[in-house]
Amino acid sequence: MFYLNRYYDPWAQNFYRYSVACIAIAPLLLYQIRRGGPRIDMHAVKLCLLPCLPNVVHQVTQVMALFYIGPGVYTIFTRASVIFTALLALAFFPEERVVIRQWQFQIGTLLGLIGAFGVIWFQANASSHDQHIALPGLFIAFTATFCWALYGVLIKRPSAELGSIRSFGIVSFTTSALLLPLTLAFGKIGTPFEAGLQANLVLILSAVTCITLAHVLYYVAIREIGVALSQSLQLLCPAIAMGLSAWLFGERLTHAQLWSAGILLIGAFLAMRTKPIATAETAENI
Repeated sequence: MFYLNRYYDPWAQNFYRYSVACIAIAPLLLYQIRRGGPRIDMHAVKLCLLPCLPNVVHQVTQVMALFYIGPGVYTIFTRASVIFTALLALAFFPEERVVIRQWQFQIGTLLGLIGAFGVIWFQANASSHDQHIALPGLFIAFTATFCWALYGVLIKRPSAELGSIRSFGIVSFTTSALLLPLTLAFGKIGTPFEAGLQANLVLILSAVTCITLAHVLYYVAIREIGVALSQSLQLLCPAIAMGLSAWLFGERLTHAQLWSAGILLIGAFLAMRTKPIATAETAENI
């Protein structure tokens, strides 16, 4: 996404990425429909519609946030979604309280939140000499993080009822449909004709791997181990993101950010030591 910001505005980038993701999941979706199982009807569409709303906001705001901070720092900050997910899961799903009540999860998510905040707070403002990120950038990153947590909570029941492939097939189509008028109103719908072959290939690769494959596996994880623990496991993402960002874009963290990242990873280690909910017990409570 950070690379694509050079060629695509946030609206067009997300519309085309989700359109490609929808096309990528279509063959698997058709294969599953032929094998039988839950029907894709208006009930299924209504079930997936609500999660699509925070998903649209998350997708757009996360691209906007990359104009203020680097991809590595953003990835670290978004791991703060574990605390929002824990609170939302506590309210929506009684079965999640088994994980949330464990001291390892509580201390781990708290350390993760502190570490994530430190990483973004000590990010210098690229447009001035300030030692901290501009407030609009902080607000946009916070909005993207909260909406990702809300999406993770709301998608649990559709993925459990319809399956990961069926639910993402509907979500990808609906999200693309919601992004189309936004792109026509605020973005540039003709960007692929101006971006060039390399940028378009990167967009396609990003859509297939980071949206289609990642979302399907995420749905499976939510169904198997619950929303809260699935979010906590994503605290490992910053290490990979920082390595790639340093290699590709030369992004570097300050000493304060490195200390904050260390606190975050300690929190991830503690959160992952919680005992996941048994799949059978989860299924009975849905």
